[in-house]
Amino acid sequence: MSIVKLNNRAVKDITTFGSVSSGSLTFIKKITANEDATISFVHGSSSVVFDSTYKEYLFTFKNIHPGANACDFLFQFSTNSGSSYGVAMTTTCFQAYHQEDDNPANLNFRTGSVNSLGNSTNFQSISTADGIGDDNDQCLDGFLRVFNPADTTFTKHFIANATHYTNDNASMNTFVAGYINTTSAVNAIQFKMNNGSADQDTDKGDICLYGIN
Repeated sequence: MSIVKLNNRAVKDITTFGSVSSGSLTFIKKITANEDATISFVHGSSSVVFDSTYKEYLFTFKNIHPGANACDFLFQFSTNSGSSYGVAMTTTCFQAYHQEDDNPANLNFRTGSVNSLGNSTNFQSISTADGIGDDNDQCLDGFLRVFNPADTTFTKHFIANATHYTNDNASMNTFVAGYINTTSAVNAIQFKMNNGSADQDTDKGDICLYGIN
C-alpha cells in the first residue's frame, strides 16, 4: 500500500498543519425573549450594528420556545429602520423530518406562502410544516447568516438552518436560502411566531447577533 505524502513527507510524520483564517466573530447584541410579540434588531437602536461595518452578520437562535403550539418561526427585513417590515424576497426551502416512533424519514422541498417565496413580501419561515411544539421541552435552535446588508449595488443574500422539536414529536431540520430583492440598504430585521391563523408570542429563548470580520 502506498503512503500518502505532503511536501514529500509521509502523513504519519506530520505534526502540525498550517491554519486557514475563516474570520472572527464580534458579539453585538443578545435579546432574550419574554412573551414578546416581535423581536427586532434595528441598526443604531439599543447598541445594534447592522450596516456596512461588517460584510456578513450572524444571528443565532438558542432554545426558542413559542407561546402557542405548532408555531412557525419567521423573519423579515426592513430598509427604513424598522418603520415597516415587508421587503420582497425570493427563497428556497428544504426540510428533513423524522418522528420519534421511527416512521420513515423524508426530505421535502417546501412551497407555500411562508416557505419558498417568489418575490414576496411575506415573512419567511425557518420552521415550516409541523411547527414548534409548546411543551416545556420543545424548542428551536439554529442560525441565520446575512451577507452585505448595506450594499446598494446588489441584492442581499442569506442562508438559514434550524432544527426544532415539532408539535407531533419529530425532529425537523429546515434549510432556507434566498435573496432580498432590493438594492436599498437593509438596516433592520424582525422575528416573530405564527401558528397559521394568527401571530403568537415568542415565549422564551435567546437571539444573538454577531458581525463577521
